[in-house]
Amino acid sequence: MTQRKIIHIDMDAFYASVEQRDHPEYRGRPIAVGHDGPRGVVATASYEARPYGVRSAISSALAKRLCPNLIFVPARFDVYKEVSRQIRAVFRDYTELVEPLSLDEAFLDVTHLRSATLAAREIKARILAETGLTASAGISVNKMLAKIASDYRKPDGLFTIPPGQIEEFVAALPIERFFGIGEVTARKMHGMGIHTGADLRLRDEAELVRHFGKAGHSYYGYARGIDEREVTPNRIRKSLGAETTFAEDTDDREQLRLELSAVREEVWNRLMRHEFKGKTVVLKLKFDNFRQITRSKTLFAPVNSAETLRQVSEELLAADPPDRPYGRQFARSLHRVRAAAIRFRGIRPERLNDFSHDRRQHGKGKDDNCLKRDRLWGAKPLPDHRVFSNLREISQAPRTGRTIARRRVAA
Repeated sequence: MTQRKIIHIDMDAFYASVEQRDHPEYRGRPIAVGHDGPRGVVATASYEARPYGVRSAISSALAKRLCPNLIFVPARFDVYKEVSRQIRAVFRDYTELVEPLSLDEAFLDVTHLRSATLAAREIKARILAETGLTASAGISVNKMLAKIASDYRKPDGLFTIPPGQIEEFVAALPIERFFGIGEVTARKMHGMGIHTGADLRLRDEAELVRHFGKAGHSYYGYARGIDEREVTPNRIRKSLGAETTFAEDTDDREQLRLELSAVREEVWNRLMRHEFKGKTVVLKLKFDNFRQITRSKTLFAPVNSAETLRQVSEELLAADPPDRPYGRQFARSLHRVRAAAIRFRGIRPERLNDFSHDRRQHGKGKDDNCLKRDRLWGAKPLPDHRVFSNLREISQAPRTGRTIARRRVAA
């Protein structure tokens, strides 16, 4: 079997770099792309801001405390999308197997070329010449290793992990650098005594699956430098979202609403970055007793503005049926909320323009059934939107340990 040659291209501080390119007064100065408000979130920070601890996904208020001279610049997604199209055109001069992960990064399968490293060097040079922006490239035999390599010498980096060095490289790699291992998973692994790839390799697959679910299969392979995923040009993503854990647990509705606004802005930024749209908005609340509530609302048309997302998410937060266990407990402040998440399900690439798909074609009479349930529950629709709403509450029965699931469908 022919060994694959995979390149991962990742633009350097993409949004911020575009702004510095187009506005000379920002060059050499710490800037953050995002909303400069009490509940704003940083979408991207320039490299001048990063030594202060400013990075994407942190609150604007924290960013300003870390870097008092930070300049906030509003996002211009139409410009970023146009630049992204220029970059992807460069990719397709080298291969048709291009898998975009977002506006600013993609995998390329260049197995047919003589040298992936030379191709990556050429791609970086062309991107700089045609857009005025720098990119970092990682090259190896699979997607996991290529993505790790692209981050190894940022910014404007190029790093290759050749086949003969994979085992040594992976063994010395800190667990936090592995693809798909975030902060929470890394903490759990540290608690198990896993700090490097060499530590991870000592664990058998069954143990990893027991502790980390299906992801354990991937971790077992990653520890050995194995990743069988192919570069998929039309990869379909099923969901996208963001979550935050509060500094302090709270049962204050107004505080929850404010905290949710920061999560909402981060989700909207990710939707724009990944060029997706979605019709189902999911709100998840985690309580201090480790129980959680998941609520969702499906609209007929995709959410097309940050304001619509605000309306839907705040309606889901306000939905607290008095005949539900969590409704009573939350209302009486018996439990405080520890974390909140907003997620889009059933997302589709924005560029495909296929979002008008009517749910009614999935089954005759489905809409009538939903309307009957709407009348039963006496629910009211969001202003200016025809929607289906699906409210699910999941709790763990305290005495029996049985899982209880309750579902309510409302307009």
